[in-house]
Amino acid sequence: MQVILLERIGRLGQMGDVVTVKDGFARNFLLPQGKALRATDTNRKHFEGQRAQLEAQDLKAKTEAEAVADKLNGESFIVIRQAGDNGQLYGSVSTRDIATAVTEGGFTIDRRQVLLARPIKMLGLHEIVVALHGEVSPKVTVNVARSAEEAERQARGEDVTKAKTEEEEDAEEARLAAKHAREAGEALFEEGATPEENTDAAEGEPEAEKDADTDVAS
Repeated sequence: MQVILLERIGRLGQMGDVVTVKDGFARNFLLPQGKALRATDTNRKHFEGQRAQLEAQDLKAKTEAEAVADKLNGESFIVIRQAGDNGQLYGSVSTRDIATAVTEGGFTIDRRQVLLARPIKMLGLHEIVVALHGEVSPKVTVNVARSAEEAERQARGEDVTKAKTEEEEDAEEARLAAKHAREAGEALFEEGATPEENTDAAEGEPEAEKDADTDVAS
């Protein structure tokens, strides 16, 4: 099918170019997304009459996309999935799953903006391109793991499908124990309490009880 591009699209061409594409690509993506028109005589005349306005709209859309891309580029998003010991997922991660993770992370995108050749079927860090505009395509990392802790390990560069040595397991247990101890200690301190109140809470002896003990002793 021949279409008139209404914006720059990857390797297809620039706005106003008449290109030949597969019928399915045109019907399922270009035409419903408003990225192209069928290359009929009527549409050619319509495009030429609206060209200046379309170019202005495209420039505005590009500027907005660049502002989002500055914040989105290089960000990492976690997707939790079940998988076997070899890292093979029980299922897969699709463009819809990635769009949901990115949106939950504060960036609203559509699954059709996620450029993914095939669904992700392995644990690990996967670099994904997000097409915000024909000329703006930031990259993000999708961290597919079996748990949040496993995602942290992958972010540090660990291979979670590789069996740990005894020393590595001991080090991981020590790290988690220290983390839990720190969180438990922080929980003792009430939000907004004075340093004196926090000290009393940590020592387990309220000031009122101290005064009572002093009265009895005297």
